[in-house]
Amino acid sequence: MFFILLAFAVFGCQNGSDSFDGTVNISGKLSNAPTGIITLSKFVEDRSEVVDTLEMNSNGVFNYVLASDSPEFYELNLMDKKVVRLALFKEDVQLDFDFNDVESLKIEGSEDSKNMLKVELLMEEYQEEINQLNSAYYEAMTNKDQAAIKSIQEKAMHLEQNHGEKVKTVITEMDGSFAALAAIGMLNPKNDFQFMDNLVTQLNTDYPNTKIISTLMQQLEDMRVLAIGQIAPEISLPDPNGEMVNLSDLRGKYVLIDFWAAWCKPCREENPNVVRLYNQYKDKGFEVFGVSLDRTKEAWVKAIADDELTWTHVSDLKYFNSAAAATYQINAIPATYLIDKEGNIIAKDLRGPSLENKLKELFD
Repeated sequence: MFFILLAFAVFGCQNGSDSFDGTVNISGKLSNAPTGIITLSKFVEDRSEVVDTLEMNSNGVFNYVLASDSPEFYELNLMDKKVVRLALFKEDVQLDFDFNDVESLKIEGSEDSKNMLKVELLMEEYQEEINQLNSAYYEAMTNKDQAAIKSIQEKAMHLEQNHGEKVKTVITEMDGSFAALAAIGMLNPKNDFQFMDNLVTQLNTDYPNTKIISTLMQQLEDMRVLAIGQIAPEISLPDPNGEMVNLSDLRGKYVLIDFWAAWCKPCREENPNVVRLYNQYKDKGFEVFGVSLDRTKEAWVKAIADDELTWTHVSDLKYFNSAAAATYQINAIPATYLIDKEGNIIAKDLRGPSLENKLKELFD
């Protein structure tokens, strides 16, 4: 669901506004440490590379001087029992950890590394909540409890929204720290494009010539045409009768662009919900523009009839090679875009409770 990015990567930037001797000191104290070694690794593109092993004395104290001329992400592996991720540039960092207390990790010095700890805690909290919902969902599916399934879907929708707000709050509180790059991957660009765009633009100013930022800027540029607030790109495809139909023909109505196919089970399972909502709101100005990614006309037309889909349908019967799928960057279905009366994109990937709630907001 989320923007998939390399969260930790080597930087190739130079920021020489402050005096910096090119070294960062990594030190710390480990209590009740087991036998083993401390390994320092650096994240380089899609992998981590071992930099060195750190010596620890009998009191659990270690100290290491790292040569560094640019912001980079690192990882300290403490005896294969604890992993600490660090964001290092210009500031020394001090760690304190007791192996008998998993919650005892303290990071001092490097503000970027302290921000990394906030990101880690946020990730862990969200994963725990997701795991709980997944367990409940599998149980509801096993019991075929439709009421429970709908409730869990609503909770998942609210969880994603709340998590996104938490992530944005944490990033804002970082006040320009490059550690924000480790958090941005938890945001959904379909909902948070403008926030991400502003953040990356600012980071590019603060840390110029940075590889991961340049990559992010290009990815966001590719998404810009489909960002919320943009005019939905035109779709001109034949309907089942072979007549060309344009998306723009529906201007003046709220339109759900629904990418689906007869062979897509989740799409077919969602169709009754869309039918119900279409019948409820069509007289108030709601329309559905179904774009099929089927391969054959027979399967497409049969599914329309079987599912009683009475709205506008188009397809070039080219599967994921469809011109519309390419324009809207569709690589999985079901996928939806909701546009307003002027043709502006106002929401994405609505279905189930999220679609119902949005239509209530618009029409009720």
